[in-house]
Amino acid sequence: MIKMVATDIDGTILKWSFEFSPKVKQCIKALNESGIKVVLVTGRMHCATTNIAKELGLTTPIVSYQGGLIKDETGRTLYQKDLPKDYAIKVIDWARKNNIHLNLYLDDKLYVEQDNEIVKEYTDGRFIDYKVCSFDSLKIENVNKLLAIDLKNPDKVTGWVEELSERYPELYIVKSTPYFCEVGNKEAKKSTGVEFLANMWGIKKEEILAIGDQNNDIELLKAGGIKVAMGNASEELKEYADYITDTVENDGFAKAIEKFVTLGVKNV
Repeated sequence: MIKMVATDIDGTILKWSFEFSPKVKQCIKALNESGIKVVLVTGRMHCATTNIAKELGLTTPIVSYQGGLIKDETGRTLYQKDLPKDYAIKVIDWARKNNIHLNLYLDDKLYVEQDNEIVKEYTDGRFIDYKVCSFDSLKIENVNKLLAIDLKNPDKVTGWVEELSERYPELYIVKSTPYFCEVGNKEAKKSTGVEFLANMWGIKKEEILAIGDQNNDIELLKAGGIKVAMGNASEELKEYADYITDTVENDGFAKAIEKFVTLGVKNV
């Protein structure tokens, strides 16, 4: 019996228009009422996820920054793995030398060095504020993650992931969308976040359904007993899935829940 649903947000339950379909919202409500723990597991900032949890009526802890930060409903930190300072400085230097746009997430705040169209498009619809400043003016500690972005050339982003992974095998580096290269702590993975909460609640792996759509969700699926990829998922993620559901625009999440989860009976 499924006791926990660990789900990605963007491209999985949240449509590209940044809206939830009525069917998905109804499905999550039914999961809650059945006593099944629904956990948001995202690369987003924590502060950009709390409004989503509230809209969905969720009170479970949020796994943000790819698994680098877990906070409960009260804002209490349950788990945190930051990007080591020395590596953060090295990646910042790499981005500057290569003229790459870099988002710096520090203490759950977003900083950029240039106020350009990239950051404006990134923050549009995500309810994120950001500050423009030289990273040299900041105390580079408590770095949640770094995000390198190219909105036009996904092949270039793939190259960044390969280059940085080879250069810094001690870090977790992943392509979270075709246009995003994420850099974080080796222990900041979606699998780690899900496993932490499952252990806290005494939930077994076979009692977890994990669902996502991008390469950073490979780790998410690894933590699930039932591994589901969205119909709009990357080809790499689909290879890890037990089942491929419909797309986010066609309520693929709700269809997967209907297939694998028994609703209507309160789990104890």
